[in-house]
Amino acid sequence: MHPYLLSTAWRAALVGAALAGCATAPGPAPSAPPAASPPPAAEAATEPAAAAAAAHQAAFARWVAGFRASAATAGIGEATLAAALDPVQYLPQVVQLDRAQPEFSRPVWTYLDNTVTPQRIAQGREKLAALQAELQAAEQRHGVPPSVVVAIWGMESNYGGNYGSTPTLDALATLGFEGRRQAWAREQLLAALRIVQNGDIDREHMVGSWAGAMGQTQFLPTSFLTHAVDADGDGRRDIWGSMADVVASTAQYLARSGWQAGQPSAVEVQLPPGFDLARADGLLRQPASAWAAEGVQGLQGAPLPALDDAALLLPAGARGPALLVGPNFRAILRYNNATSYALAVGLLARQIDGGPPLQAAWPRELQPLSRTELRQLQAALAERGFDAGTPDGVLGPATREALRRWQRSVGLPADGYPDAGLLQRLLQR
Repeated sequence: MHPYLLSTAWRAALVGAALAGCATAPGPAPSAPPAASPPPAAEAATEPAAAAAAAHQAAFARWVAGFRASAATAGIGEATLAAALDPVQYLPQVVQLDRAQPEFSRPVWTYLDNTVTPQRIAQGREKLAALQAELQAAEQRHGVPPSVVVAIWGMESNYGGNYGSTPTLDALATLGFEGRRQAWAREQLLAALRIVQNGDIDREHMVGSWAGAMGQTQFLPTSFLTHAVDADGDGRRDIWGSMADVVASTAQYLARSGWQAGQPSAVEVQLPPGFDLARADGLLRQPASAWAAEGVQGLQGAPLPALDDAALLLPAGARGPALLVGPNFRAILRYNNATSYALAVGLLARQIDGGPPLQAAWPRELQPLSRTELRQLQAALAERGFDAGTPDGVLGPATREALRRWQRSVGLPADGYPDAGLLQRLLQR
C-alpha cells in the first residue's frame, strides 16, 4: 500500500476509536489496551477502503513491472531501472489535477494582467543584465533575442522561483498507469529514463510540474532529449541548475521550432473599415504586403514588417486589439500551444526591452462563457444549421467557423468570438 493511503486509513480508524471512547461510560480495565485496535464498527468501515487501496497499489506495481520490462527491451540498463523505478510512487494528486477541467476559463486580458506584470517586467530586465554573457552566446548561436528567452523563463517558472517539486518519474508513472494519456506518458517516462541513464540528472533532482514538465523553462523529457544543450561544458545538460544550459536549451528549442532572426513575433495593427473579420482567423496566411494591399496598417499608419507568412489574429474579437503574427509567434506556440501564452511571451519580451504594451483597449465589459455555456452555444448553433461538431465546451476551430457563419447570417461582425450577449441572442426562439 502507498504510505499516503496507509496513513490515511489508520488516521480514520484512530479517529473512530477516539470518538467511540468518548461516547462510552467507564468500565473495568480491559485486559489489552483499547488503542491497539479500532472498535469493530470502525474496523469494518475501514476494511473496504483499505482493501481497495491495496488492490490499487498492487495494480500500480504490476503496471510498473510491465513498463520496466519494456524499458529494458528499449535499452535502459538495470542500474538505471533500479535507481529510477524501485522508489517510484503513485501520486493521487497528479490524477486529480489531470482530470480537473475548470468550468470557467480566464479571458485573455485577465491572463495578461496576471502574467505580464510590472514586477515581472522589472525582474526580467534585471535577469537580462545579470545573464548578459549567456544570453548573448545563445543569440549568436540560435538567433533568438535575449528578451524572448528571458520572457519564457519568466512565464514558465517566474525566473526559477517556482519550477515545481513533483518527482518527474513518479508523475509520469502515475499518468501512464491511469491511462487517459497512457501512450504519451509512457513515451515521456521512457525519455526520462534515458535522461537519467545519460547522466544529465539523477532521480532525486529530476523534479518539475505535476504534468511532467521539468526545470526552469519546463521541458518535457522528449523535448529535453531533442533540444537540451550542455552550454557550460560540464558534460551534463542541466536545465535545473546551470543558467548557461537553461538559456541555450530554450533558444535552441525556439530555433528548431522555426524562429526567424530579426522578425517580430506579433505587431499590433489597424484594420480598415468594412474589413472581413472572418479573414482574421489566425489561420489564413499570406505575405504582409498582401495584407497591406487590403488596407491593414501598423499603428499610426506605420508600414507592416516584412513577413512572408503572416496571419491576422483577433484574440478578443472585433472589440479588442488586432495583431499581425508571423513564424516567430508560431514558434512560441510550439513551446506552449495557447494563443494567450504566445501573446504574453511576446508582450513580456517587448516590455523587458523597453517597448510599449498593446495600445488598443481590451473589451473588459464582455462576459466570457463557461464550459457549460459553450456547450449550450454549440448545441444552439447546430439547431440553427451551423454545425460546430460535438458539443464539448471547447472553443475550437469548428465552433469558431460555425459561429462566424451564423454571425454573417444575422448581420453581425463575423469575428467568431462568443460572449454572454451573443449566447442569449442565439438561444432566443
